[in-house]
Amino acid sequence: MAGIYIHIPFCKQACFYCDFHFSTSFKKKDELIEALLKEIELRKDEFKNQTVETIYFGGGTPSLLTIDELRLLIDTVYKNYRVIEYPEITLEANPDDLSNNRIIELSKSPINRLSIGIQSFFGRDLKLMNRAHNANEAKQCLEFATKYFDNISIDLIYGIPHLSNDDWVKNIEIALAYNIPHISSYALTVEPKTALDSFIKNGIIKNVDDDLAQEQFHIIMDKLDAAGFVHYELSNFGKPNYFSKNNSAYWQGKSYLGIGPSAHSFNGEARGWNVRNNSKYIKALEKNILPIEIETLSVTDKYNEYIMTGLRTVWGVSLEKIENDFGKNYKKYILNQSEKYINEHLLYIDDDKLLTTKKGKFLSDGIASDLFKINIA
Repeated sequence: MAGIYIHIPFCKQACFYCDFHFSTSFKKKDELIEALLKEIELRKDEFKNQTVETIYFGGGTPSLLTIDELRLLIDTVYKNYRVIEYPEITLEANPDDLSNNRIIELSKSPINRLSIGIQSFFGRDLKLMNRAHNANEAKQCLEFATKYFDNISIDLIYGIPHLSNDDWVKNIEIALAYNIPHISSYALTVEPKTALDSFIKNGIIKNVDDDLAQEQFHIIMDKLDAAGFVHYELSNFGKPNYFSKNNSAYWQGKSYLGIGPSAHSFNGEARGWNVRNNSKYIKALEKNILPIEIETLSVTDKYNEYIMTGLRTVWGVSLEKIENDFGKNYKKYILNQSEKYINEHLLYIDDDKLLTTKKGKFLSDGIASDLFKINIA
């Protein structure tokens, strides 16, 4: 099974923390959609022996597209690829785009999963992040969307300056009141060259408190565990049968095509990424040229990637897979490197799998980097 990710690089306004590729100008939207259609068609041979299980519209803000534009992109995938009978088709959406009529319209389309960028139910947090919606729009869209969609995920951000633990608990409880079956939760990260980075450096906004973020991470872990969610990936919590199939494919090393400017692809042997520029992307596709750079992964690259993704998930890192796929030296290396983290109760081994403890989850990316192999033994 494989997945297709389609990047829609347009937003109404720039969130202060975001470093994804997008444009707030829609002048080239029609040309870009034509380029997306062309790329979908040109890359069909990459999946000629595979079946598409998921289609994911990310961004940017995919909910800015019309229903006809979304249908055209989906139809083009079906025309050029083998798609399973009931694929997971996800649309990332912002609350301000999800009017009642829009939700009804989407519910009649092939899209069967919404990923809604709530981020917070508090107006001050939304203003600090420069989100395009307000708290009332967040609640209203969930009230209506849950009547038409069973499979909904929302994003929540913790570690926001001035967000107290009590208000963070209120955010989680409001989300739970809507019976949402999937929640993605991320720590506010200060990315270089973003507006947030500039505001913090100039003292306009208080800096992120890592200790508070860690506290709030453990709060959401406990609250969602009590509510019946499975913490199946570092930033993702799902009720049984509601894990994101698209994202799970990334973490389990399945193949995926990334369509659109800045989108990434992976086939098990190589990783590719498209040019991060709308005009260059459009011009290349007009000439039937794929604007993609490709890196063939070494054995060590594949090992490091497996460690990074595996430690973030409930499935962990299989020591048997390490030995079978990479050799005994790699297994010996990871056991030696992980020993100190096991002694510190940040990692443990169960059923021949290396996993993070509850204490170690928040630190899993840093731990993984210490388990990376720099040189092939």
